[in-house]
Formats: sequence, structure tokens, C-alpha cells
Amino acid sequence: MSEQNLLVRNMVCHRCQLAVEGVLEKAAIPFTTVAVGEIHLTEKISDGQYSLLSSGLAKIGLELIDNKMRGIVEKIKQLLIKKARNEVSDAEKRSNLSSYLTGNLFHEYTYLSSLFSSMEGRTIENYFIRQRIEKVKELLVYNEMTLLTISVELEYSSVAHLSSQFKQITGLTPSHFRRTGSAKRNMLDQV
Repeated sequence: MSEQNLLVRNMVCHRCQLAVEGVLEKAAIPFTTVAVGEIHLTEKISDGQYSLLSSGLAKIGLELIDNKMRGIVEKIKQLLIKKARNEVSDAEKRSNLSSYLTGNLFHEYTYLSSLFSSMEGRTIENYFIRQRIEKVKELLVYNEMTLLTISVELEYSSVAHLSSQFKQITGLTPSHFRRTGSAKRNMLDQV
């Protein structure tokens, strides 16, 4: 009996993990763990089970990744989302994007960067910035933190830097966005 790991596109949050677990249980496919973007199965599955899993995931807006390069891009996205949301270790918070990605994926940054750009049509840095802005939007909507606290929490160099980047991406100032609310937020997999 040999284990099998599958990669899942667009699985970016805990609710996605729970939904995938539900699909696996409904299809009677034994698994050890479901992590963001990954399914760890106890054994290799048949083509029929793979097809059943694939169609079950499609119904909830997810898809299995067959291509190795697409898998690397999805792993890059997962890592960037974690770093943008500050859900990483203190050492990883202090590292720059290139060191963080190469340390986790064991590929040269130039390879990762060109692969990501060619498959996504944008740079790693652009994707990361957009993810950070989505986290800022989330914190603004909750209205529990000041802009200064948010800038410190997400490790911006200053409130001015956060505000400038926010306006560049959204077209709104953070304070104007706070007044307009969650109508302008995006799902993480749509950023």
C-alpha cells in the first residue's frame, strides 16, 4: 500500500479544506490529511475514484492539478497567501519573497518567477501585493484596528506606504474603503 498526494487548485482556506474532506468522505476515498491545496491519501486511487473525486471537487469550484509546473505555481500561491496574511514563522516574516519561496520550494527564484509569470500572466510580487491588500481590506472591514496597527501587523514600512499601495491597487484610500465596506472585497482565489 503506497500513499498518494494530490494537489488541488483554488483551495485557499479552512472552509475549502472542510469541503474537500466532505467530497472525499462522500466518495469513500480514505485520506490521512487535507491541507491547503493538498490531499494526502492513504493509498493510490483508481482511475474511477480519481474521476469521482475530480467531479466532486469541480462542483465546489476546485480542481485537481495534473501538471507538475501547475502544481509548483499553486504551491507558490499558497505560500504567498500565508506570507501576505502573516501566517508564517518569525524567521519567514523577516525573509524577503525570494528567500522565502526558494527555502520552501527548493528551486531557484529566477525559475519560480519566470514559471509563475508565464502561467499566471503577472509577477510573484504583484500577486503578493494583491494578497496583502485583500488582508488589509479584511482588517478594515472588521473596523477593530487602526491603520497604524494594520501597517505594523502586516509589516508595512509605514502607514503612508500601506495607504499608497492600497490606493494604487483599489483606487480608494483606506479610510474611504472602510466606509464603503465589504462590497469591494475579493475571494482569495480570485485575486
